[in-house]
Amino acid sequence: MPITERDTLIADAVADLTTRPDDADLLDLLHDLTAYVVALVGVRASGITVLDQIGGVEYLTASDEEFRQLEEEQIEFDEGPCVDGTRGGAPLGPVALDRAGAAMHWWPHFTPRALDAGITSVAAVPLRGFGDTIGALNLMTAGTPLLTPLDLRFTQALANAATSAVQHQRVLRDKDEVITQLQHALNSRVVIEQAKGMLSAMHGISLDEAFTRLRHSARHRRTKLSVLASAVTQGRLPDELAVQ
Repeated sequence: MPITERDTLIADAVADLTTRPDDADLLDLLHDLTAYVVALVGVRASGITVLDQIGGVEYLTASDEEFRQLEEEQIEFDEGPCVDGTRGGAPLGPVALDRAGAAMHWWPHFTPRALDAGITSVAAVPLRGFGDTIGALNLMTAGTPLLTPLDLRFTQALANAATSAVQHQRVLRDKDEVITQLQHALNSRVVIEQAKGMLSAMHGISLDEAFTRLRHSARHRRTKLSVLASAVTQGRLPDELAVQ
């Protein structure tokens, strides 16, 4: 069987997710996971929610700004597929969204908001560390057929590749240490969101574009995204971020 372009993209994605240096930025790694899922599975958007140190569900990252808002609203109302997927520890869905269907009964706040944003179905697969659930990789589709069992198996494989890299590259010993690393990522996300907002207002660009510029600058300078974001919030912008 000939190798296709998609086969090559999958191989590149797995290699990228599993060969980061030991001090790689965890938030950057997991954001790349959401981008690969969008590109390779064909969903409208993807995001990650995780368990914090006291067992609460927290938003960590998403493939785009609109999905970030949908994820954060689920945390606020304590309902939705991202919340259920994170707490349940098992694949969820796919679930078709309908104002008169089961989803409206399960998620009365989330469902109409998602439908208004053009989302027609949702699904989630667990993120696991040392066999225990540490979060969920959440998927939303728009106007496309429901994801198939093979789609979810493929998505789970990508998620497993990323979490395996986190465990082994950081020489973590148990689930608690993985959650501690995720807590650090949650803390850094707050600073990154502030930096995105500053760049967006300064240059009149979208938050998605501001985040892209932040990531490019961090990689160019070989520094952690959180470190660069902290510098930006303190007014210390590198040249490439200071100009339009």
